[in-house]
Amino acid sequence: MKKFLLFFVISSQIFSAQFKDFNTVKEVEVRNKGLVVSAHPLASEVGAQILKKGGNAFDAIIATQLALAVVYPHAGNIGGGGFLVGYKNGEKFTLDYRETAPEKAFADMYLDAKGNADTDLSQNGRLAVGIPGSVSGFFATLKYAKLPMKVLIQPAIDLAEKGFAITSKEANELNETKADFLKHNKNSIVFIKDKPWKAGDLLIQKELAKTLIRIRDFGEKGFYEGETAKAIVAEMKRGNGIITLEDLKSYKTKVRKPMVFDYKGNEIVTMGLPSSGGILLAQMLKMSGYQNIEKYQQNSVNAVQPMIEAERRAFADRAEYMGDPDFIKDQTAKLISDEYLKNRWKSYNPNKATPSSEVGTIISQPKESTETTHISVLDKDGNAASVTTTLNGLYGSKVVVSGAGFFLNNEMDDFSIKPGVPNMYGAVGGKANSIQPGKRMLSSMSPTLVLKNGKVLMVVGTPGGTTIPTSVYQSIVDVVDFKMNANLSINSPKFHHQWLPEVVFVEKDFPESTINSLEKMNYKVEKREQIGRTEMILVNMDGTISGVADGRGDDSVGVE
Repeated sequence: MKKFLLFFVISSQIFSAQFKDFNTVKEVEVRNKGLVVSAHPLASEVGAQILKKGGNAFDAIIATQLALAVVYPHAGNIGGGGFLVGYKNGEKFTLDYRETAPEKAFADMYLDAKGNADTDLSQNGRLAVGIPGSVSGFFATLKYAKLPMKVLIQPAIDLAEKGFAITSKEANELNETKADFLKHNKNSIVFIKDKPWKAGDLLIQKELAKTLIRIRDFGEKGFYEGETAKAIVAEMKRGNGIITLEDLKSYKTKVRKPMVFDYKGNEIVTMGLPSSGGILLAQMLKMSGYQNIEKYQQNSVNAVQPMIEAERRAFADRAEYMGDPDFIKDQTAKLISDEYLKNRWKSYNPNKATPSSEVGTIISQPKESTETTHISVLDKDGNAASVTTTLNGLYGSKVVVSGAGFFLNNEMDDFSIKPGVPNMYGAVGGKANSIQPGKRMLSSMSPTLVLKNGKVLMVVGTPGGTTIPTSVYQSIVDVVDFKMNANLSINSPKFHHQWLPEVVFVEKDFPESTINSLEKMNYKVEKREQIGRTEMILVNMDGTISGVADGRGDDSVGVE
């Protein structure tokens, strides 16, 4: 992969930059320094520079997200949403800036005259867009930060105004999505050009820079009101979009109670509903824990088989019980209780696969797609932030707000657009996740912290749609049960099962011996491309801190 080097020149308020080249740093071990791990080297470096300027984990997480909105446009965003799990001076908290359904949304809005679901409408174009939450989330996070927003947002403004050299991976993604950009954008956008994109090309985003400047100068109102809000609504009117000025003005981040539970003496702090991830993590860890999997080797059949069965049962519950807790009866306490899970586990057979029909109704599934991004931050004082944020699909709805320069999400597809009809990730939902105005769609995003004796042990998360909770699950098991270091955990081959389809997906380098053993136990195993891109920070027993960026992408570690 072509390497590039980034040179930052720091003034009292801003970063000014020349972008010739940048280094991708995959693993760092430090002592008494902060670390930032994200999907792009420039974004990780921005977060690290903010730590050097005296910022804490929350300053760094805001600045990194903003930078990703510029340098990682297929998932980094100001037009999407996310979740934050934080730990500051002993306080554990979570912020929910997930998108919401517009006021004009209704349960059957993606059904045709015959009652069939039209997933093209829920996945592409203006009708697929939920009310963006990211910018509100940045300002909600600012409460826990030290530096003003004008300092945190300036690196992103500079990157947008002056441009940056794209990687080969970014070039390929822009080229492969060109037809969709042309289909869904009536005005010219910077992501389309006559010649194919190639590594090293400069991507300059002047319109996005102006949008970021309005946020810098006018705060949240610089996005949810005024010129930017009018641009979003005008974009809606160019197609069949339904977001209004009032929808934007009324959006608010919610402070949620974190989901906290014990796993073998470690305190897991993660996201509760409307993320399914926290409940799934608790269920999977507890159920496979009944089998004492620590006795076995990572990715051996004796370890993997009970983990698959735990995943199967958890995802069946996801479809039936989970949604926005402001709109449904929240059954989290029941779903993670030992009484419920031990009863769920009674059907487990260590010698063969449990048919998915025994834990839910079989429904035909489409192929999965996975695009999200994750950031892990730990500062030198032990404060930590874990954020997963997304536009949902690759470049979201494929719609760029004309005159404002940013992609809009396609998060409406994360609702159950019709009971039993799976979304783009293959996840099935029912009434609990049906569309209602103001409702937040169910998510798989699972930003997570692991604490030991009141101090942060691990900051972890990943993109990957429905593979997110299973990848975070495997990361925790790797470290706690199999005593693996961060590098081995992150870069070991992963597996995934989600109840439906009735298939165990494994990465191509997954052990053949385990695959063969699973197949003899009636599991259908399919090899696939990468599963997630996990970002981990791990505090080692000797007090050193390891930051590891996933080797599956351009991900990189930034050091204070």
